[in-house]
Amino acid sequence: MTSVAVLPRLALARPAQHPLADTVRKAGWEAVPFAFTCLKVSTAPPPIPFAEAQGLLVLSPSGAQVAAPRLPAGMLCLVQGAGTADALGRHDLDVELPSEARAEALWELLQARFPEGGDFILARGERSREYLELATRGTAWRIHPWITHREVAKDPLPALPKVEAVLALSPLQAEILAPISLGVQRFAWGEATAVAFAKAGAPALAHCEPKPGLLWAMLAQHLNKEESPC
Repeated sequence: MTSVAVLPRLALARPAQHPLADTVRKAGWEAVPFAFTCLKVSTAPPPIPFAEAQGLLVLSPSGAQVAAPRLPAGMLCLVQGAGTADALGRHDLDVELPSEARAEALWELLQARFPEGGDFILARGERSREYLELATRGTAWRIHPWITHREVAKDPLPALPKVEAVLALSPLQAEILAPISLGVQRFAWGEATAVAFAKAGAPALAHCEPKPGLLWAMLAQHLNKEESPC
């Protein structure tokens, strides 16, 4: 009698065709889409007029989608990664990307592009980790945060699928998943997300920096394939 390997199932808040779902599959898990949060768009105006800013900094595709329709043609946009650049969806903007899709690399690009500093609008979600605001505090690079959106739990909250693990991609997701994932493994995308799991009383098995390659390594290391007889 032969046996057939059954891939452990991992729930994450991304569609099946998303690059992170591909990373989960490459690490040996079955990616199970679980959409339990949604975005609430803010109608708040930018903190300073676009004409007074040297450029716009964008951290995520969600922020790019909200900001893009309001940007003047030709505006310089320093974006964190290729997915965020694609989400702008416009060909009349001056878009530049850092060497890596990380806020730290975006800060390096900002310093290289504007060595004398200046005023910059930062489009971000309500609960982003505020790295750029902290890194530039007291410097010649003046960051003006523009909260374009916030992540909220769906109401009613959908039931967790039958899975062996969950992956939280934000602190809010960890707070929501903590009470409903007590019987499965928990993984966290980023240290702040792992802290949120711990504060909610359901510590993560492991966490990684928010990089696809490190996510692959984490999940591959903790892979626990089950075998069932045919």
